[in-house]
Amino acid sequence: MAVGIFDSGLGGLTVLDAVQKRLPDVPLVYFGDNAHAPYGVRDADDVYNLTTASVERMWEAGCDLVILACNTASAAALRRMQESWIPRDKRVLGVFVPLIEALTERKWGDNSPPREVAVKHVALFATPATVASRAFQRELAFRAIGVDVEAQACGGVVDAIEDGDMILADALVRSHVDALRRKMPAPAAAILGCTHYPLMQDVFQEALGEDVTVYSQANLVAESLADYLERHPTMVGTGTENMFLTTGDPRKVSSRATQFLRRRIEFQSA
Repeated sequence: MAVGIFDSGLGGLTVLDAVQKRLPDVPLVYFGDNAHAPYGVRDADDVYNLTTASVERMWEAGCDLVILACNTASAAALRRMQESWIPRDKRVLGVFVPLIEALTERKWGDNSPPREVAVKHVALFATPATVASRAFQRELAFRAIGVDVEAQACGGVVDAIEDGDMILADALVRSHVDALRRKMPAPAAAILGCTHYPLMQDVFQEALGEDVTVYSQANLVAESLADYLERHPTMVGTGTENMFLTTGDPRKVSSRATQFLRRRIEFQSA
């Protein structure tokens, strides 16, 4: 049994890399639904059906705890999954919680009324589906007041990253930052609301300027998982081997993943 990390494609490898550095002794199963990527242009029902099918496959692989390292799945499917689908002996966690904890400087279990926080103007860069769901704004509103969130749907960025076209990805990021700045000229913080985007974090930071604090999910999720497993040690299980599964072409996905992480990654068919 291992901890599962799910993404529609390769972006979740940024989370896997951070988790492996933070928790080197925890066995991991990574599942990329590459055959159906990207999720960011799909409707909520489609995302839900694809996500639940993928999570079931991860349960079969021995993962009682699965991290949805996919903002679109976290935004469009997780709440529905938690309300009516996940068995009592399983856990599925999303990637919004660590971000909002960092932004509001309060733990998720703190159920006190919403209060003002230091950051007032936040730029959210995410996929079209994540932006349309307004899930980030909804969860933030439970914990903070007086925060102006301006969302920018970053169409094309995930596709460019998945295709390995980083020149196009660079140009698209700069274009989306320009579009955001026309709506919010001076954000104090920026949320990279897609686990692909840490691969372009330097470009986001350069385009936004040094005075903007950029929150990237990978390290935040890794720290949050470490805290969760300290409180729920039985969710780790007794597995010892890492596993990489994909619904896509294993050779192609392995090649791209190896380029991403700069170390050999071998995927097998899910």
